[in-house]
Amino acid sequence: MKPQQHSPFGAAVPHRPHPPKTRQPHDHARPLTIPPQTMKTRFAKFLGRNWARVGYAYRVEPTWLEVNRHTIPVRDMGPGFHGMKVAHLSDFHVGPQVPLAYLEDALARAQAEKPDVIALTGDFIHKGYQHVTAAAKLFRHLKAPLGVFAVLGNHDFSVRNALGVRRHPGLGEAVADALGNVGVKVLRNEAEHFERNGSGLVVAGVDDLWSRECDPAGTFEGTCPNTPRVVLSHNPQALELFNDHRFDLVLSGHTHGGQINWPGLGRVLLGKKAKRWSAGLYSHGGGHLYVNKGVGFGWRFRFATRPELAIFTLQPTS
Repeated sequence: MKPQQHSPFGAAVPHRPHPPKTRQPHDHARPLTIPPQTMKTRFAKFLGRNWARVGYAYRVEPTWLEVNRHTIPVRDMGPGFHGMKVAHLSDFHVGPQVPLAYLEDALARAQAEKPDVIALTGDFIHKGYQHVTAAAKLFRHLKAPLGVFAVLGNHDFSVRNALGVRRHPGLGEAVADALGNVGVKVLRNEAEHFERNGSGLVVAGVDDLWSRECDPAGTFEGTCPNTPRVVLSHNPQALELFNDHRFDLVLSGHTHGGQINWPGLGRVLLGKKAKRWSAGLYSHGGGHLYVNKGVGFGWRFRFATRPELAIFTLQPTS
């Protein structure tokens, strides 16, 4: 038995027993028991988890650009264009909601890839004329050996309201002219043909599907069906109008990947048709379609759909 301790003042101090041993998981004699979660506990965890997701979706992901790289096999590709690199950006939505410094950084990262072609697939502005000049200035430093090409998106066009009155008349022309003034070639149902070391390549662009001016037949008229084609189209659903026209790689945007891909719910902001081609690379009709998740946003919220710069390397089919 342990002797009693004594205080300096002579009074006995009783010995304090050791605290009980903490039960360990391997203690079979005294198994651990975990109390069942109450409804309040489950709700608190659900609320905390989703509140953290909301904070991340607002503060982090909207400007956390990712770079996605793909190698695309192309039939009939001549040696002059083997390994050709295409940088693809879409949906900038220039306006007060998207930081200009972030957009400038995205373009600088595209330029740093040293692509042969830079493709911009629409929605340069968010609303009206007031941001056309600012949007055009963003692209003034972009350069590529074969060119910087663009198509307009639905936000870049004037549209009719329910009464048939056109809002922002002439907006598409204003956006196209402003981009043209800084060296960006806007393809309005047009195709550009390139020759390199005896090899051919077509870069084409169709007007936006919602503009009701989308004309793939007119775009491809006069182009050789045996020449590889890279096609710019803001809305991926325009592919349904291509019919038997050849395409090897169609570059699109418009969907933003839904901006939200919520666990258990999916891409809640996309309709049934849009979900068919929501984001990423698809094989279709002997070619490929790529739907870019976009750089900007209409409202600052993204979850599991980071903005992106897509880089493509074109190679001949084996």
